[in-house]
Amino acid sequence: MAEAADFQGTSPSPARRWLRRSGALLAGAPLLAGLLQLPLSTPSQAAERASVADATGSGTVDISLDSLSPSTPTDGDTITVSGSVTNKSRQTVTDAHVGIRVGPSLNTRSAIDTVAKRTSFQPGLDAAEVGGKYVAKVAKLASGSSQHFSISVPVKELDLGADGVYQLGVSLTGRTTAQQWDQVLGIERTFLPWQPDAADTKTRTTYLWPLISTVHLTAETGSDEQQTPVFKNDDLAAEIAPGGRLDQLLSLGSGLDVTWVLDPDLLASVDAMGGGYRIQQEDGTTVAGQNRAVANAWLNKLEKAVQNQNVVALPFADPDLASLAHHGKVVTGSLSHLKDATDVAADTVETIVHVKPSTEFAWPVDGAVDPSIVKVATSAGADKVIARSDSLRETGGLSYTPSAARPIGGGTTAVVADERLSTAFQGDMLKADNSTLAVQKFLAQSLMINQQSDDERSIVVAPQRMPTASQAQSMAEALRVLQQGTWSESQGLAEAAKAKPDPGATTKVPPTSSYPTALRHRELPSKAFARIQETQSKLDKFRLILTDESRVVTPFGRAIDRGMSVSWRGRPTEAKAFRTGVDNYLDGLMGLVHLIEKSDAKLSGRSATIPVTVQNNLVQGVDHLVLRLTSGQPTRLKIGNGPQPIQVAGEHSQSVKFTTSTKANGPVKVTAQLYTEDGQPYGDAVSFEVKVTEITSTVMLVIGGGVLLLVLAGFRMYTQRKRAAARQAEGEQEDGPEAGGVRKDTDGTVDTEHTEDSEDGPERASGSVSGADDPEQPSDPTPDTASESADPSGTGERVDR
Repeated sequence: MAEAADFQGTSPSPARRWLRRSGALLAGAPLLAGLLQLPLSTPSQAAERASVADATGSGTVDISLDSLSPSTPTDGDTITVSGSVTNKSRQTVTDAHVGIRVGPSLNTRSAIDTVAKRTSFQPGLDAAEVGGKYVAKVAKLASGSSQHFSISVPVKELDLGADGVYQLGVSLTGRTTAQQWDQVLGIERTFLPWQPDAADTKTRTTYLWPLISTVHLTAETGSDEQQTPVFKNDDLAAEIAPGGRLDQLLSLGSGLDVTWVLDPDLLASVDAMGGGYRIQQEDGTTVAGQNRAVANAWLNKLEKAVQNQNVVALPFADPDLASLAHHGKVVTGSLSHLKDATDVAADTVETIVHVKPSTEFAWPVDGAVDPSIVKVATSAGADKVIARSDSLRETGGLSYTPSAARPIGGGTTAVVADERLSTAFQGDMLKADNSTLAVQKFLAQSLMINQQSDDERSIVVAPQRMPTASQAQSMAEALRVLQQGTWSESQGLAEAAKAKPDPGATTKVPPTSSYPTALRHRELPSKAFARIQETQSKLDKFRLILTDESRVVTPFGRAIDRGMSVSWRGRPTEAKAFRTGVDNYLDGLMGLVHLIEKSDAKLSGRSATIPVTVQNNLVQGVDHLVLRLTSGQPTRLKIGNGPQPIQVAGEHSQSVKFTTSTKANGPVKVTAQLYTEDGQPYGDAVSFEVKVTEITSTVMLVIGGGVLLLVLAGFRMYTQRKRAAARQAEGEQEDGPEAGGVRKDTDGTVDTEHTEDSEDGPERASGSVSGADDPEQPSDPTPDTASESADPSGTGERVDR
């Protein structure tokens, strides 16, 4: 980024020229005295000179600057500096004191960077102590020990001149047991922005406040009507609980004038949690989550915070634009996922927090861009790309930091965030010393930008996507001071994007070869996008057969978006496990609609039916499927009917019968397969063997002849019985009513008369009726009906039952 005094053609003010000359004189005097070996220097100068060369010099004591208040003083204020000193050497420090050194003023942004990097005391570059009573005594500091200090100095004692940024040093001067003279044993530097009166032209500053998290929701949902969501773990609850990272970000941002940058996936996940949720366990089971109230409370607080505020919605789950551009484009269909993620973003945010967000901004990781990233970023509808000044570098030799917005062609605007301000709070802000230094440096850089030019400019700050709680606290502290200060005023990101571009600002997007190697190594690989597209293809097939596709398409569609999230950078193992889990779970659901296995079968005859059963274990019905049965040898076994439509209710099965005809004996492999209506195979095929045993013509003739003989024999027996019955009837008529000596009286009594013939041997047995006791001849037919005699059957008598 260009800066004022770092460019040719910039003339410093007379006061600044005087300060430079004074600084040069102070820097040269000790060196000249050393060269001439003149014992003319004061004890303090000798101490400073010795501290440069001695190993026990300014690195002996570590100084921690824990607080500086106020951060941007005005006339009449008193500055209080607090912290601690720690003896890092093996020698005891004695007769020491902590003092403040203010000045000289700095005139470029690069000068601020240089001062921040210096660690040792340098006479001439570090100002003299304010001294007097504005010191903190340290009588003795043993090796490894620490001591707290606090110094308060009225601003009028600092001799601050013109408005600007001043170097502020806090040093410890003392003696060691090895070197019994005063010397600077340690120093810490920070910056003191000095702008007591309102600037004639204020810098318009946009600060992005991101609410983004990692992926928490899985693709799995319950089979109940509400489709209870399943989370990987309960980490999100910890983030949004009171004191959690996201809770602190929300609370801190609520009191600031910022542009909220929201990941719709975060809102959707918290909203899902608020309606009841379950948590995955290592053994594959799930347990009920217990933080519904926490989720609802956080969402209510968010809704209040963003009302009437500037809100930007990223595509759902914050997809990695650079990874898509560098690795995803080679996989057909990958860019369609970015379009889907963008389409659902606005509706998700508006539904949950009732604010209509802007979706016209794309935010690549760290604002690093190249032509392919810009092309991908704008392919889903965004026309503004949030870049960063260390990627879209200034090449025109500007003497100031230009406004953020600049056209880069194709109707696209690059909104270039300032790299120094955006990265100011990326360190470990848990340490009070680091936080104080970061806040003061941020304010110093902001004031220096304002002093570079009298023209109004728009500056954008895009911090890290997921700041820690301590980083957020430092960011908020700096913003509070800035927004209450005298040289800056806040504006939204949309306003910054519409600001008039500087005509000299660079508009050329850097080539792909300039993309940072460190970022490239953390990108999602092509295999990740191939797996995502494989899952999408399965989902497209599955949705065709469902009677209520929303129960499956919505959760899986969002899970696919989560597989491309920026949050997977640097976590390849976890990312792969997530994508694999989504794919496997989809396979499991699709497998609930399947053919039931069949055992081998035997067919005898020229035709038969083969049943095939389709099982649906889903809770919803399936439709738009067809079942085909295919013979491996149609010349031996032919399937009579074609594909059969399948429609099965949830948790039911359907059996389909196929007609077959045989032409030859032998085994035949038969395959059953489900298909979607557009001809895609669905699920695994089921194969089984059918053994065909056809009945020959000779066998049929033999069987037919046997049946015919049985019929003829039956007919002959029938006719013989008819003839025998007729002869019997004729004999009864010839004998008369009293034949055989039987007389029947009027009262029904039957008398038997004995005649000579009754004794004539077995041929005429007494008491017989109609020749019932006549000897049976082999050729006589058996009567159809038995005699009506009530007497018991005699020996040898045939009884038909």
